[in-house]
Amino acid sequence: MVNRGRVLAAVILAIGLSAPAAAQQPPSTSASLTVELVKMLNERKLDAAAGRLGTDEFVGAMYFPGSQIVVLSSKTTVPDRMTYLLLQKSYKDLYVELNGSMDRQSRIFVSDLGANGLKFRREKNEAPDTVEAAGATLTLDGEWRKAKLSEAEYTKQYQAHDERYRRMLEAMITALKAP
Repeated sequence: MVNRGRVLAAVILAIGLSAPAAAQQPPSTSASLTVELVKMLNERKLDAAAGRLGTDEFVGAMYFPGSQIVVLSSKTTVPDRMTYLLLQKSYKDLYVELNGSMDRQSRIFVSDLGANGLKFRREKNEAPDTVEAAGATLTLDGEWRKAKLSEAEYTKQYQAHDERYRRMLEAMITALKAP
């Protein structure tokens, strides 16, 4: 006869041991906004989006349906030109010009493979997302040792990049919703 108390204790122990692994992977704050942006781009048959992050900081994106979205934000030396392009809804032109007139110190480039938000680690047979900021590239594959980081530092960088990406997405969604 099976001792139900032992079985219950074993189940609780198994759940307890598996919980830390799940807790180590922070949730993506950018996933739902990426889905929203992609839906808007698909509905409007657009392959680009752009927005404003500050007085002289803009964000632009190129969307490749079914595969990825690449997003670039940077301060610019020509904010009047960028404002004009944004008002004209010339999102692709803004992206191209932003790429050419950017401030290297403020530049952030996100390659969101799958166009589904930044992931802490990649799934099996899935290419990882990458974030290029301050001259360094972080590959979001969950392999912090390979990146020569501690798990805590990798997690901290992921969360900072994901939060920044969320703000970039919000700026583009806001611009797309503008009349």
